[in-house]
Amino acid sequence: MARKPSEEDIDESTDIYTPDGWPRPKGYSNVVVLPHGRPLFIAGMVGWDENEKMVSLEIVGQFRQALKNIVACARAAGSNIEFIGRMTLYVTDKAAYLASRRELGRAWRDVMGEHYPAMSLVEVKGLLEEGGVIEVEATGVVPDQGTA
Repeated sequence: MARKPSEEDIDESTDIYTPDGWPRPKGYSNVVVLPHGRPLFIAGMVGWDENEKMVSLEIVGQFRQALKNIVACARAAGSNIEFIGRMTLYVTDKAAYLASRRELGRAWRDVMGEHYPAMSLVEVKGLLEEGGVIEVEATGVVPDQGTA
């Protein structure tokens, strides 16, 4: 039987599952079931500020800002980070990502806390935005009233 949500799950209306016999993943969830609501799709966010200026040339700074942009977009739609169920990260240099995992983890916790949606990482040849080394997109829900 798959793992049911526990006290350590951030939001009581979000269910996190791990298949029997699998170790609990670190930094993401295998399966996330979100509460009822309208679908939320957030376009790929890069490490630029509200003036479309890159905040950093390196992956950690861009990642932190991209996450802040995801949070701002979710809140603008009437949602919040706990209602994000899936994220896809696109990186131009997998080796740089792997070498920075500890710092990326700190950036994640600073912005997203202990909320770990289902996630995928894809290495790409390049991003549309000049100087971009990471792009993050998100899927979730805008919760029904009474769910939030």
